[in-house]
Amino acid sequence: MSLKVVFMGTPDFSVPSLEALIAAGHEVVGVFTQPDKPKGRGGKVQITPVKECALAHHIPVFQPRRIRVDGIDDLRALAPDLCVTAAFGQILSQEVLDVPKIGTVNVHTSLLPKHRGAAPVQWAILQGDRVTGVTTMLTDKGIDTGDMLLTTEVAIGPQDTAGSLLEKLSHMGAGLLIETIVKLEDGSAVRIKQDEAQSTYDPMLSKEMGLLDFNESAVQCVNRVRAMNPWPCAYTPLIEGVLKVWSARAAEAENKPAGTVLCANKKDGLVIATGDGCIELCEIQAPNGKRMDARVFLLGHPIEPGQLLSEVRI
Repeated sequence: MSLKVVFMGTPDFSVPSLEALIAAGHEVVGVFTQPDKPKGRGGKVQITPVKECALAHHIPVFQPRRIRVDGIDDLRALAPDLCVTAAFGQILSQEVLDVPKIGTVNVHTSLLPKHRGAAPVQWAILQGDRVTGVTTMLTDKGIDTGDMLLTTEVAIGPQDTAGSLLEKLSHMGAGLLIETIVKLEDGSAVRIKQDEAQSTYDPMLSKEMGLLDFNESAVQCVNRVRAMNPWPCAYTPLIEGVLKVWSARAAEAENKPAGTVLCANKKDGLVIATGDGCIELCEIQAPNGKRMDARVFLLGHPIEPGQLLSEVRI
């Protein structure tokens, strides 16, 4: 059975779900995505990945700043059987939720009710979770509080970043979405209430969250590096500017004040003391520089061990 579906999503994560709906034979009558925004130093306006996908499939695209205000009439005119959201980036009002005949299914990147909110993958890594997953749910007025339909799990590997994990979950979520719709169509879908006692809510990310605190444990520092990759990227201040840290690994070391440069050479790498050991900064980016292997960087930018990294001038 083919449903009239309106899809709502914005970033790369959303694209596999949209493509899965199209491949499954559903009639995607419209796509809602966030307005185009200027990016980069040149300020060139870029369309969202979802818009790019929709245009490639000749699907009408709508980009209201607030769907509940300037998108509701367009949504009603489309008269969808079902709405699907996947990282849309806007909260849906009850007026919007009342439009589709069946309801609105959301693809959420956590094992609800844990990690509700806009950045569940980043917070799962930051908090040291070993397992995460995708939950499909029926959206209600709350933030990720609706009845759950299906879930699927995946282990969080020690090398996983937010970016790599989102890539995995985007494809898992697309498959789970189609399975969910099949069950909604044949009446076998089971609605599971969320246990509020087990729920957690994660706030949105900010650039400031990338700041490394070397007083934390080595594991916590590495988790922050992984969680903040690709955005906002972990960083630590220098005398001039900041040093971005794209990857790091935990190690054991002698007891030195947190933030002290323990090693800085091609053989041992760039090693910094933390609250309970040390971390090696494996891939870094100096102010106005490019991402590169820290050991290669040190060949042209010597750093003296024994000083605090915050006192280094590059």
